[in-house]
Amino acid sequence: MELLPEIHQEITSLTTPFSLAIAEELLNIYGSPLYVYDGDFLNQTISDITQAFSYPHTRFHFASVTNGNISLLKIFKNAGWGLHANTPGDIYLGLSAGFKPAEIVYSGSNLSREEMEQVLEWGVNSLNLDSISQLCLLCDIFLFRAKTQRSKDKEELNVGLRLNVSEDSRIGVSLIDFAEAVEIAKNAGLKISGLHFYRGTGTNATSAFTDVIDWVLEIGKNLPDWQYLDFGGGFGYPYHHQGAAFDWQIFGDELSRRIRNLQKKINLVIEPGRSAVAGCATLLVKVVSVKWQDKKQIIGVDSTIANISVPAVHGGYREIISWKNKSCENYLTDVCGNTTYSRDYLGKNCQLPALEIGDIIAILDVGAYGYAMSSHFLHRPKPAEVLLENGTHRLIRNREDYSVLLNNQIL
Repeated sequence: MELLPEIHQEITSLTTPFSLAIAEELLNIYGSPLYVYDGDFLNQTISDITQAFSYPHTRFHFASVTNGNISLLKIFKNAGWGLHANTPGDIYLGLSAGFKPAEIVYSGSNLSREEMEQVLEWGVNSLNLDSISQLCLLCDIFLFRAKTQRSKDKEELNVGLRLNVSEDSRIGVSLIDFAEAVEIAKNAGLKISGLHFYRGTGTNATSAFTDVIDWVLEIGKNLPDWQYLDFGGGFGYPYHHQGAAFDWQIFGDELSRRIRNLQKKINLVIEPGRSAVAGCATLLVKVVSVKWQDKKQIIGVDSTIANISVPAVHGGYREIISWKNKSCENYLTDVCGNTTYSRDYLGKNCQLPALEIGDIIAILDVGAYGYAMSSHFLHRPKPAEVLLENGTHRLIRNREDYSVLLNNQIL
């Protein structure tokens, strides 16, 4: 663990996540490109989201599909949050980070029998299911485990249905199938006790959630054994910093107020992912090439689009900044990766000053679906990851070398 230089306390530009001295220090120690996470910023975001809800029976579960780094998962755990899992891999990482099985909620789709059995073997007992066929599979496994006594004790499962919100969405069970689902569960000795609402990924409009609260609560009343509402995911993040941002305080106030008006106590689960972790991370890269096409600057950097998520995840835009003197003239700039793949752009039509080889630039807001969606496409090893916290920095994932490209290959 390294102490940050004292210059960490200096006032930097409002658009830079930390000083140039810190960026240089980190790259000198850990190399470039480099993922840098601000743990203090992440803890503040977690606190802001948590405090937005006054309803006492509320639990928060981080959607680890957005970022599976163990050190970051431990930050959520230490803040009292649970984990929301989309896949068995999410569960495996959560258990490795120290989450107890009871602190993990699975809300995924299309598990094979072997995967469903593995989820239950791990002890996860809260599952929000995506289809009648997945419910039938769970019931079949549940009955088999009970008959063969494969479960150590009588298994207590919290089974919920993911609500299909429109014909355009592949996610969830249609409302017309709820009665059938309740009967299927009953025949296996289970109850449908939960309702899961998923709005859709990356929704910044607060009203998209507040406007449907009453509708979702009315649907929950159709479940005779309703005990919990998982008011899902899909909470967005404003990659355009001047654009619309999801308002947690408004949403928390509205949902807390309306759920209090129910005639019974319903446990509330909130599962932020992108909105909690996106803003805490920066990808530092170095300029390795500069050329001009008329008045447009073409910057080549030592990273690639394969190191961050595809544009569809962040709307094709992320803030990219440099530490050049802010009084310098800006130019229309494309930031290009270190391959000849024609779409290897880390940013297009940015406004940046004239840059030189060796300059550092920062790609902001890469905490969600950044490293998590990185790949070995184009046969480039993945960057290292570093955590800044309490005035120190430490490595939380090693940089890969080219040997990783041979992993599992038979030579």
